[in-house]
Amino acid sequence: MDILQTITEEFHLTPTHANNIVALIDEGNTIPFIARYRKEMTGSCDDQILRELFDRLTYLRNLEKRKEEVTNAITEQGKMTEEIRLALDKAATLTEVEDIYRPYKQKRKTRALMAIAKGLQPLADVILSQDKTVDVKKEAEKYITEEVQSVDEAIDGARDIIAEIISDDAATRKKLRNFFFKHGEIVSSYAKGKEEEDQTKTYGMYADYCEPVSEAKSHRILALNRGEKEEFLKVSLRVDTEFAKRITAASFLKDGGESTKIVKEAAEDGYERLIAPSVEREVRAQLFEDASEQAIKMFELNLKPLLMQPPVKDKITMGWDPAFRTGCKICVVDGTGKVLDKTVVFPTPPQNKTEEAKIVLKKLIEKYAVEVISCGNGTASKESEIFIAELIKEIKAETGREVGYVIVNEAGASVYSASALGAEEFPDYDVTARSAVSIARRLQDPLAELIKIDPKSIGVGQYQHDMNEKRLDGALAGVLEDCVNSVGVDLNTASVSLLKFVAGLNSSVAKNIVLYREENGRFKSRKQLLKVPKLGEKAYTQCAGFLRIDGGDNILDNTAVHPESYTKAEKLLSLFSYTTEDVKARRIADLRQKIKEYGEEKAAKETELDKATLMDIVTELMKPGRDIREGLPAPTLRKDIMGIEDLQVGMEVTGTVRNVVDFGAFIDIGVHQDGLVHISEITDRYIKHPSEVLKVGQIVQVRVKEVDVKKNRIGLTMRKKNK
Repeated sequence: MDILQTITEEFHLTPTHANNIVALIDEGNTIPFIARYRKEMTGSCDDQILRELFDRLTYLRNLEKRKEEVTNAITEQGKMTEEIRLALDKAATLTEVEDIYRPYKQKRKTRALMAIAKGLQPLADVILSQDKTVDVKKEAEKYITEEVQSVDEAIDGARDIIAEIISDDAATRKKLRNFFFKHGEIVSSYAKGKEEEDQTKTYGMYADYCEPVSEAKSHRILALNRGEKEEFLKVSLRVDTEFAKRITAASFLKDGGESTKIVKEAAEDGYERLIAPSVEREVRAQLFEDASEQAIKMFELNLKPLLMQPPVKDKITMGWDPAFRTGCKICVVDGTGKVLDKTVVFPTPPQNKTEEAKIVLKKLIEKYAVEVISCGNGTASKESEIFIAELIKEIKAETGREVGYVIVNEAGASVYSASALGAEEFPDYDVTARSAVSIARRLQDPLAELIKIDPKSIGVGQYQHDMNEKRLDGALAGVLEDCVNSVGVDLNTASVSLLKFVAGLNSSVAKNIVLYREENGRFKSRKQLLKVPKLGEKAYTQCAGFLRIDGGDNILDNTAVHPESYTKAEKLLSLFSYTTEDVKARRIADLRQKIKEYGEEKAAKETELDKATLMDIVTELMKPGRDIREGLPAPTLRKDIMGIEDLQVGMEVTGTVRNVVDFGAFIDIGVHQDGLVHISEITDRYIKHPSEVLKVGQIVQVRVKEVDVKKNRIGLTMRKKNK
């Protein structure tokens, strides 16, 4: 296989760009660096395409390695033929390679191997040839020995050998696998005695379930697998057995009379005993793998906009971790996230000390000029929200001060609080107090705070705990890396948690950066990074462009312009009579227009830049220190509250998308329970997936379709009203 050609065709690249990307990856360059600073070499491929290409490149290289291993193994057995070699060359998947290798693998003691050990292979070969002139019983008499005591026993042994030969045939297995995928059905029912145990009817819809394999949705595959794993469900694949047997025998049957009858029996036995269980396992494994990949994509799809939510900057924030018996944990942080104060109040049941809580909180809000309350959406959040809404109304009436509140997704806050990192950051705080700090900070800068939490605990996606952990962690680490590097990181304030996701850095080097900062004071220049222990030239090249220095020696250090392009950026400024001082003073507002009038191609040539990099540099020069998240819709600050009992069918409300799943999206409409917009209710036109229309953090207008207060369920629609 020509891997480079395959990559070129599959990703619709030019041979030059494909070759450059593979070379850049092999040189050890990171994906964010390649995507941002090597656009001319890649044809401006974005980080998502580059990651997909990297995964595909890894798979193809593993495929070639496995082909080589199989080739060597078969050759060592002296069984390699031109036909096998050609089949291996053509194999496009690891499954196909394993099918080819199957007959030559060392097997456990099978019926066929035992028959071969008794000397019955030649008899099997004779029967398989299906020569009409051969009398099978007379031929079998030649093989009667102390171990094979009758003609029937000899024929039975030969039949076992033929059954395994048919079972090991790669072409037959491929046909049957395709048959299962195209015409099979996945069926399920409750395991014996489990229906009564499933009191919440979690698996009720799968009690008598049947769906074509070709149409099975990924979230249902994952639900079935989980139900089976928890021993609530019995799950299997069902196909037309007679038709499957005909497929199995088709390539082996000839018109050979008695011999053909035995071969047919062997094919049917091989299908029932060897092929069907094996192919069912393979098909179900593939279904699970495909469903997992879809779930991982959904996780990535939800995680990125969640991390990229615009920060609520420079606002003094009160973090509120709601609870009942143990009280609501409160902390106040300044605009940079530094903790100013903390306390515990008991406005919720069973204590209901509302007046006492109001006195304490009004003093804190007055003392620190709190502008916004960030309340977690966990246990007791509804009761807390009712109290907060009443509190801020009183504050406005008494003092005129405007205080807003936001309900934030607190998923993972408790995980962070109990982690080693949480203990390291706040050694003198108990777990619950740390959680309140996290809730406050995740409003101020979602990326910087959520980066500290295992992505699987953040509360987006589906069935994350059922995934292949290594694959999921790799995919989510890619999302974290892309988000951190696309935003950029303040070198003088960033935590180790944030720095370790910068291209070219790891935990060890990130710790060294923070240590260097603590010992030597603020970084004044990106070049100082080269003084950090274990941060060499290669790491510097990868990371420098993603690290920002506000108020440093060179204004370019507070942009995404890479140090390798500083001279060219200065040449560009000089071309239009500007300096870096003009950049610092924001006096280059007409730079883009001047370049347009001058000619982009000509300007690129003059500055020795490619056109894409030129325009990237222009964007950075015009807004040094910019945060790409600022253009996104900010969280809506609430002043009042609405409960599920206040909802009425037909009511129109504004909501925020919390989670996008295969079957719809969950929308926060300002009540404790998120509402569900089913995929069929998202738009009037047909869509294959909710992600075509919705993403996490998006503000949407929805209409209440149904409300079930007892079950705490809200059905929403985004479709137009019927005229």
